[in-house]
Amino acid sequence: MAGISFPGVGSGLQVSEIVTAIVNAEKVPYQNRVTQKQAEFTTDISAVGSLKSALQEVNTSLEALGDADNYQQRKATGRDDFIGIDTTKDAAVGNYSIEVKALSQSHKLMSGAIDSSAAVGEGTMTIAVDGDSFDIATTATTTLSELRDLINDSESNDSVVATIITDGTDQHLVLNSKETGVSSEIKITVDDNDGNDTDGTGLSQLAYDALAATPVLNLSEVDKAQDAEIIIDGSVTVNSSTNEFKDAIDGVTITANKAHDIAGGDDLSKATISEDNSNVATGINAFIESFNALVDLSKQLGASEDGAVGALAGDSMLRNVMTKIRSQFTTDFETGVSSSGKTTHSMLAELGVRTERSGHLSLDSDALNDILDADPSDVQNFFVGTDTGTGFVESMDDLIGFYTESDGLIDRRVEGNNTQISKLEKDVEAFNIKMDALEARLYAQYNSMDTLVAQLNNTGSYITQQLDNMPGVVKDS
Repeated sequence: MAGISFPGVGSGLQVSEIVTAIVNAEKVPYQNRVTQKQAEFTTDISAVGSLKSALQEVNTSLEALGDADNYQQRKATGRDDFIGIDTTKDAAVGNYSIEVKALSQSHKLMSGAIDSSAAVGEGTMTIAVDGDSFDIATTATTTLSELRDLINDSESNDSVVATIITDGTDQHLVLNSKETGVSSEIKITVDDNDGNDTDGTGLSQLAYDALAATPVLNLSEVDKAQDAEIIIDGSVTVNSSTNEFKDAIDGVTITANKAHDIAGGDDLSKATISEDNSNVATGINAFIESFNALVDLSKQLGASEDGAVGALAGDSMLRNVMTKIRSQFTTDFETGVSSSGKTTHSMLAELGVRTERSGHLSLDSDALNDILDADPSDVQNFFVGTDTGTGFVESMDDLIGFYTESDGLIDRRVEGNNTQISKLEKDVEAFNIKMDALEARLYAQYNSMDTLVAQLNNTGSYITQQLDNMPGVVKDS
């Protein structure tokens, strides 16, 4: 309120109520119009935002169908206690028998008994595995447990793990190679300060070199370094330093889990590699689900019958995007080259995707499977595209991206709505200033009038009083 009013002091009028009524006569209709416009802009932002989300869901659902690696997959059966099988799309289709002859094994050595408090000998120990080696220097007081720590803590050691097995007061040093296979064999040479590098005393008691011209075997071999070995189809022997055999069969990784004992009655493992295109139907169904959700949303947003009016009823953008998407369903996309050398084309409906009367899509799985059985590359080319033609997925991505990308049509529309809301807010601020000025002016006018009326009333009372006191004036009794 711009001023203080004392209703009835002079005129007896309710000045505050009169001023409020006059100001509200201008303010309320304006505020109602602004509120309505703000609601319209906000509703439109929400509506096109939900449309954008639904369109993005359609695009996301197509991503798997747009990846060539997801087509012409392979399915492997025959996993059992003896083997595991993994495949890529390049796996050769067929049936195979597999016998696991041996599992891979790391090299493991053990020393003889050494007193836990005794020194192992002074000198330098060189440990080598598969061409990599490192040195360990010992002193005249180094014990076996200290030697273990020197080996494990060496920054140059990437090949062995040292442990100790205790038998009463005696200890045994155990060296285990970190990798498996024949190449993991451990070689230990020493430079013993006692002058003899191969005898069983001093540091040379830990020497081991089975491949030397004169083998040095001062450690016991607990486990032999060994490659895994399998036999495929009874005739092809394959070795691996690990239990994994990659591409022994094209596109197939075989993992050996347990050796067969054919003499003991174990049957050979049977592996079957077959085509698997089930993920194509999964991808198409994901697209259908997202598109049908978009259809339901578009009907809700564009409703204009039965008293229910959608937020985008009659909106050209909603109508256009749905029309353009549906046009993709009847567009021919390249699928390959015929035997006559002509480029072949196909439409979405030819892959078993049907349009229902409701506008929703459905999948005829039998029709799709027939095409996949005949030539899965046709389906792949339809969705992914060829060297000379754009596929369905890329075409849809471009179309939907026009609306959903950053600074796309929907974002520009939201930005325009936000600009209008900001403009309305500034207009309201200016209008409120105008109303405050009007209110102040009215209060000034009415208060001035009220003061003038009070003065006139006082003057009238004074004159009446003076007239009453004049001599010769006859008063009524």
